[in-house]
Order: sequence, then structure tokens, then C-alpha cells
Amino acid sequence: MNHTGKNLEPSSIQRAMAEYRSGDYEAALLSLAETQVSEEDYLELAYVLGLCHVRLQRWDEALLYLEQVVTSGMEGPRVLQCRQTLAYVYALTGRAKLAEYELKKLVEAGTETPQVYATLGYAAWSQGRLEDGLSWYSKALELDPENTNALNGQGYLLACSGRDLPKALTSCRKALDGKPNNPAYQDSLGWTYYKLGMFDDAARLLSAAAGKLSAHPELVAHVQALTKARQA
Repeated sequence: MNHTGKNLEPSSIQRAMAEYRSGDYEAALLSLAETQVSEEDYLELAYVLGLCHVRLQRWDEALLYLEQVVTSGMEGPRVLQCRQTLAYVYALTGRAKLAEYELKKLVEAGTETPQVYATLGYAAWSQGRLEDGLSWYSKALELDPENTNALNGQGYLLACSGRDLPKALTSCRKALDGKPNNPAYQDSLGWTYYKLGMFDDAARLLSAAAGKLSAHPELVAHVQALTKARQA
């Protein structure tokens, strides 16, 4: 109890967490810069630093701190959150094998969610394992049939492989219906239309996606393939 009647000052980490929750990640980092912690409290500091850098898309800094938490030997919800976030960053930065490792650790720990399974699908696909990718996306959709990430992933893999294009079309349409402005979903549906020979529909969607992801290598390849096909 505070017998002086004054409010106790929050710690720098508590203040940073409040700033993080409010979306002010730069302010949170400034608060953390003022923080001096003991060795046993360092992992809490690393946890918040890692999350802030993820939000600011500073991937190298995020990996530095998240990896420290995950490899600390500690257990609990925060470690699992860091492992999932770490897998997300690995997947985004082209480290599919590392992402898959972290995600499988989550599954072993009982964290079986549509998000985990869908990211496993992406990681498997990134390593050239189509069947594994489809299997993981199916598991995600068993848990949540409306999961747009899994629907898009499943549809895109089917379209790329040229297998069951009607199902690919249904999955990609459903994903885009859920998130109409998502450029990755526009690209997937556009590519499915291309595979079906529906070039006008493909052009409309790939053009919309290119307005937001013009430099993405897969999208560039799709636009080039469509252009070549229409000129043939």
C-alpha cells in the first residue's frame, strides 16, 4: 500500500508496454532505452523490444531479441508468442526452414491454430513441398473454414500446380471476398484466372495487385506471363 498518497511511478517496461498497446512503438523503444534491468529481468525487456521492432518492420533487430527469448530455456505464454512471431518474421524474410522449425515446436507444445497451420503451409510451399503445403492448409481449414489466409494459400498452390482449378478458383474467390483489398489475394485469384484461360479477369486482378505490390517478384512473373499469353 502507498501510505504517502502519491501514485507510484510505473517502471520503464510497464510504460513501454502501455505505449506498445496504444500503437506508439517508437515511444515504447525510447522508454526501453532508459531501462536498466537485472539479468533475471532482461528477457522481459527483450520480449518488448522484439515486439516493437516487428511492428516497425525492423526485421534484423526483431530477430535479435526474439531469438534470445525463444532460446532462453524458459517456458510460458510469452515464449510461445515470441516463437510464433519469430516464425512469422522468418517466413517474411525468406527463411522458410527456420519458420517451419519454430512452427512445429508450437504444434508440439499444443498450439494448434489456423494461423500456425497456414504459416506451415506457406513454409512447406516455399521449400518446394507442394503436398505438405496443401496438407497444412487443409488442417487450418478444418479448424476454421473461413480462414482467408488458408483459403488463399490452398487456392494458390492448386493454381500453381494446375490441379483442381475449379477448387482453386472457389478458394481464392472466398479469400478475396473476405478481404477485398488484399493485394496478395488479388494476385492469387488473378493467377487462377490466368491458369483457366480467363485473361480479361486475370488482367483486372493482377493490375489491381500491381498497384500495391508492383515490385513483388511473383507478381511481376505473373504479369509477364499474362502479357506474353495475350500477345500469342
